[in-house]
Amino acid sequence: MSCNNQKNKLNMKYLAKYKIILLLSFSIFLMGCASMNNSQEDPFESMNRAVFNFNEIIDENIMEPVARNYRRFVPDPIEMVVGNVFSNANDVVVTANSILQLNFESAAVSATRFLINTTFGLFGAIDIASDISQASDLNISKRNEDFGQTMGRYGVASGPYLVIPFLGPSTVRDAVGRGVDTLVAHPVTTIIYLDSIDVLDTAVRTPVAAGMAIDARAQLLDVDKTLEEAALDKYEFVRDAYLQRRDSLINNEDVELKD
Repeated sequence: MSCNNQKNKLNMKYLAKYKIILLLSFSIFLMGCASMNNSQEDPFESMNRAVFNFNEIIDENIMEPVARNYRRFVPDPIEMVVGNVFSNANDVVVTANSILQLNFESAAVSATRFLINTTFGLFGAIDIASDISQASDLNISKRNEDFGQTMGRYGVASGPYLVIPFLGPSTVRDAVGRGVDTLVAHPVTTIIYLDSIDVLDTAVRTPVAAGMAIDARAQLLDVDKTLEEAALDKYEFVRDAYLQRRDSLINNEDVELKD
């Protein structure tokens, strides 16, 4: 029995290493594509529109109703706690990418936030760091850094605009960045330690990852009506807003998130 368990863990370890190597190889390929196609912002528009319409159908029939019921039946204090916990986990990603960008001020702030909120904030349930930032001159407000921004800071072109099934707007560079952050940096979804993951651990991570998606969608519910009213062409509105937002983040024009 123990031999079988050791064999399974060994197989999972090799699988994790294979996935990381595959991701890095694919990243290099896509970054080359990004450099070549940066002059065309949306050369895949017809395909992107088809995927955008597919995502709209999925959102209208699944994600939005689930998010609205989540908002309706979950008490506001619990919803805030859940959002705080997920935000706290994201500070690990922010810290890692800040270090990669040699932005040690942002890295120190995000690491401090994670330490304070994890210890004194009951594993991030209470965002004590933001309260400290508001009540004092110590600025430890939430930062926003990811691997897509890291590549952008080192001159990797964004490449063509992409709409990813289920995930929404992106670019070639940001698609790679999202994959790296999800599979390598994020404490919930990372596969680095796959050799030590058992069935119970996977059973915990899967619903937590689903909860992250529902919480993220619930936070966008208030934007939906404004978006519908403001956009003559919703696809173009989302695309332009996304690209402008990413440019501002990469240029550090919006390094802090408003609480």
